[in-house]
Amino acid sequence: MNQKSNFLGEFIGTFLMVLFGTAVVCSSIVFDGVITSVFQIGIIWALIISISIYLTRNLSNAHFNPAVTVAMIVTKRMKLKELPSYLLGQFAGAFCGSLVLYLIYHPAINSFEAKEGIIRGSKESMKTAKMFGEFYINMGSPMQSMLLACLAEGIGTFLLIFFIFSLTEGANVGRPDNNLAPLFIGLCVGLILCIIAPITQAGLNPARDFAPRLAAHILGWGYGAYPDALGGFFFVYILSPLIGAVLAGMFFTKIVEPLMKKN
Repeated sequence: MNQKSNFLGEFIGTFLMVLFGTAVVCSSIVFDGVITSVFQIGIIWALIISISIYLTRNLSNAHFNPAVTVAMIVTKRMKLKELPSYLLGQFAGAFCGSLVLYLIYHPAINSFEAKEGIIRGSKESMKTAKMFGEFYINMGSPMQSMLLACLAEGIGTFLLIFFIFSLTEGANVGRPDNNLAPLFIGLCVGLILCIIAPITQAGLNPARDFAPRLAAHILGWGYGAYPDALGGFFFVYILSPLIGAVLAGMFFTKIVEPLMKKN
């Protein structure tokens, strides 16, 4: 795989993931009764991630997530020189997916904000901004601590990377067939989302969070697109997933993988 195919594969896959994934969140907010549960959102995320992997894994390794890419590099499963093409594809795909989402849904978003008396850019506008970036501080519920949110995102991403490595490691005789692996990876994302989303909306992916958040900032939400003034978007949704990913990669490579190879 070359740099161009890496970029294109990551762009297409992340674009589709963010477009469909944030669209279902948007629908749950602006259309009453269309999407009613975290489980439904998790299933749709699982499906779009599985489909996106099937569509693009011949172009890139279908990461769609800087945390996955960093974990692969740290564990020497891919070369450092490939990092720029992967990150550019992921962030560009996520940003463009957010713009297309807004293009499709902006009349419904505008109508919902007018009905609810929401002034875009105000603190209250996080109710609509959270269809783009995640908010560990949820409207109408007690404030989550940043530490708890960081822990949830770190653990969620740790589990994601552990599942991906386990499902794709050749030494794991219990892994699914290569043609089924994308389906199981998607299901793992859906499962993790169901337990982490009530705490943080389950970002687990710096590109999926920051690029849509940046789009929301540009599209009128301004600083209302950020969960707090303490850098929570960085510590919770960028740094914590990266730390969780690296720890999971090292745990699998140094402890689990050697044991698999001995059996």
